[in-house]
Amino acid sequence: MSASPVISSEKTALRPGEGGGADLHLHTLFSDGTFTPEELAERGGRLGLVAMALTDHDSIEGCARMGRACEGLGIEFISGAELTAEYEGREVHLLGYFLEVEHPRLLGEMGKFQAVRKDRVREMAARLNKLGIPLRAETVFELANCHSPGRPHVGRALVLEGLCASVDEAFEKYLKKGRPAWVPKYKISSDAAIALIHEAHGLAVLAHPALNHCDQIIPTLAGQGLDGLECFHTRHTGAMPEYYLQMAARLNLAVTGGSDCHGYSKGKPLIGGVRLPARYVDKLKDARRNRASQPQPAAKAT
Repeated sequence: MSASPVISSEKTALRPGEGGGADLHLHTLFSDGTFTPEELAERGGRLGLVAMALTDHDSIEGCARMGRACEGLGIEFISGAELTAEYEGREVHLLGYFLEVEHPRLLGEMGKFQAVRKDRVREMAARLNKLGIPLRAETVFELANCHSPGRPHVGRALVLEGLCASVDEAFEKYLKKGRPAWVPKYKISSDAAIALIHEAHGLAVLAHPALNHCDQIIPTLAGQGLDGLECFHTRHTGAMPEYYLQMAARLNLAVTGGSDCHGYSKGKPLIGGVRLPARYVDKLKDARRNRASQPQPAAKAT
């Protein structure tokens, strides 16, 4: 693959400095981001974005607020969430778009995912305590102040308590996979996650495939009902976007893209660094209409 970003082709994303475009992968403080929905929408407005999607981890709680904020700024808003799933032991992240945020079963399943997240934080704190690191789970929950706490919150709490110098140090010493306080994340099956998204009248899109090294299973996921592929992402560099565009075309999948902005939790804000041309948003809406016209099977138990 080429070392230089693919940004000049008519088929690829707009340059970061250009106006317009969409960012369809964004997080707020309702999961592990640092911006409120209103702050995120305001930044999108200043950047000239024409469409935005909120994709918090295991949470749709911020969607109503962000939708109102975007409406006030003349920005098209797409409700969403990011779910962690797996296929035969391989972790995949699925973005649900156009989700019905009051859908009863979706809300019930989100509640289960959030309860498991809290249990994971408690186990990480317990493992840290065994290492002589006096971090309380309640400290993490108070800092997170949301229903979907995760490892970034544990890392921030370690810094806040003076137990690590930085979040990067916290991950490197304790929280990365293979480190002493790492705890496996609960994952539902990919087919169950896709079915749940469809039941909530959404589209299921595979997030940042290059990060999860899952190219070989994308055709299988497409067979399970996957609707789209995130071809453009902050960490999809070089020839990666073009590679995934070609794969999406072969498998008849919609194309999405976004910055995966978490505010200031992972360095400088990334919002606007990936700008998906509006034509791909239009095609995503076409895919939604096509999906809505098809009979929907019942979602699988998680």
